[in-house]
Amino acid sequence: METQTTQSGWQSVLNLEGRLLFFQATKEELLALDWRHLTFGLLCTWIVGVGRYWDNPRVGLLQHLGVGSVIYVFVLSLFLWLIVWPLRPKDWGYFRVLTFISLVSPPAILYAIPVEKWDLDAANSINSLFLLIVALWRVALLVFFLRRSGELDPLSIIVATFLPLTMIVIGLSMLNLEQAVFNFMGGLRDRTPNDSAFGIVMLLSLISFLLFIPLVIGYAVMVAVNTAHARQQRLLKELDDNH
Repeated sequence: METQTTQSGWQSVLNLEGRLLFFQATKEELLALDWRHLTFGLLCTWIVGVGRYWDNPRVGLLQHLGVGSVIYVFVLSLFLWLIVWPLRPKDWGYFRVLTFISLVSPPAILYAIPVEKWDLDAANSINSLFLLIVALWRVALLVFFLRRSGELDPLSIIVATFLPLTMIVIGLSMLNLEQAVFNFMGGLRDRTPNDSAFGIVMLLSLISFLLFIPLVIGYAVMVAVNTAHARQQRLLKELDDNH
């Protein structure tokens, strides 16, 4: 009986994974994320991390082992949790954010397709397309998660989605790490300076610089409004308690 219950539990994890990736997960399902979902998500993260470099002999052992991808999930989740928390989404917790981020890792299995072995000339362009597909899919899933689980309003969702992204891109640009990160994410090899993929990264950097100030202003206003509202609610509660 216990074995059947365990199997049923893991089956529900697989069902939720499929529903989440195709934007069908309910709020109740997202609130019910537990250690099984996190375990499965980290397993997926590890697999796609290994797949990203399985055919690249020039990377280190930790990258081949997928350790970097697992560490990245923990760091990214902490960053996202801290940035979004002042906007006061409902039921916002680090464990839930970490579990969600790990569960959206499977689309990155596209990076494991060895396109270099079929068409070396087109490999970078194809990998760039894969990177774009995975990035847009994950951003859309983040919007879905913020709306369905966090119940944020549309403006807050826009800021909570794009402010962290612009901060990451700008930070990497200032550190001159765009090329390294693009290679890391997309598994590009032997890219030339004239490759169109690098142009995509530079375009993203430019867009991020242009959006950063408006997003920061909007974020600051929203945090101030939420803080004032929370203070007002506390005062009203204290008045009710005193009476």
